[in-house]
Amino acid sequence: MIKSFRIDIPQTALDDLAAKLAGTRLPTPLPGDDWATGVPVSYLAELVDYWRTTYDWRAAEAELNGFAQYTTEIEGQQIHFLHVTSAEPDALPLLLTHGWPGSVVEFLDVIGPLTDPVAHGGSAADAFHVVIPSLPGFGFSGPVSEGGWTADRIGRVWAELMTRLGYDRYGVQGGDIGGAVSPEVARAARAQVVGVHTNGGPGPMPPYPLAADELASLTALEQDRVARIGKFMQEEFGYIAIQATRPQTIAYGLVDSPVGQLAWIMDKFHAWTGPGSVISKDRLLTNAMLYWLTGTAGSAAYVGYAQAQAWGAGKENSGVPTAVLAFAHDVPVRKYVEQENTVTRWNDVDHGGHFAALEEPELLVNDVREFFSDLR
Repeated sequence: MIKSFRIDIPQTALDDLAAKLAGTRLPTPLPGDDWATGVPVSYLAELVDYWRTTYDWRAAEAELNGFAQYTTEIEGQQIHFLHVTSAEPDALPLLLTHGWPGSVVEFLDVIGPLTDPVAHGGSAADAFHVVIPSLPGFGFSGPVSEGGWTADRIGRVWAELMTRLGYDRYGVQGGDIGGAVSPEVARAARAQVVGVHTNGGPGPMPPYPLAADELASLTALEQDRVARIGKFMQEEFGYIAIQATRPQTIAYGLVDSPVGQLAWIMDKFHAWTGPGSVISKDRLLTNAMLYWLTGTAGSAAYVGYAQAQAWGAGKENSGVPTAVLAFAHDVPVRKYVEQENTVTRWNDVDHGGHFAALEEPELLVNDVREFFSDLR
């Protein structure tokens, strides 16, 4: 059964948040107070002040409620999703999947161009019906009551969701966790999925560390990406180690402290966005609010990173046409991606970061339109 859903946060929850923000105790800045040791106190203090004095959740809530939302239960788990249909009769259904530390908020700026292309400089032939679920354990799809929410299971659940909506032919798109889940939808429903579009790549990543002769066989761009993977493993892997091994422990701080939750998220938004990227404070805070108001920091960490995977196990290639939109921040390497995916489009972009729909919505929409134009 699919039920209509509307966000309606009690005022008491907002009052509690306001009180917590007013009583915030910030740490003493470490030497330099820069991003090398985490989120600078000076930066976060300013953002928290904006959150407390200027940010308007009710406006954000109204914007979200401007899109049709629903819930359904699949495999015992509540799944929340946006479902926005196009007025164009030949629109292709498109399933969009976010990642961590994102949410359905990532896609708000692309819904209009995808569903109503004529109003946004496109052709009626480019129209999509969009389905945007919250990952299990995230936001209004949380919390979770059992484990096992691996990418392949989510892919099967997403295929069931599309079946329930009456779609027997559709495309999929996603980045981050969504980039891992999207090809799994195709593996679960290869007769229904016409194409897989990912920003950042669907995986697998290059083996680490890479042998010298293997590294020498790569292009200069690919060698740079491998080097940045190594840097990530040395300097940024800590959050994965914590969330993958102790998601319950980190959850205590994140669900009790809105500033702690915001800092945990903003550390990655800063690290993973392109130079000069401008995502509005309101968008960033609305994304953080979905974690805070639902208390799902722990279950999001658990689903995102705490699932055991068979080491070195390869994935079956679904044979479904797959596109990779690789912004400058991301690190896919084609020869490894092609081990498990039928890549028919690869677009390297010399700018942009990890959050494509937030940072480069027009570029993402155009790439999606072009990829699916021959697959409708």
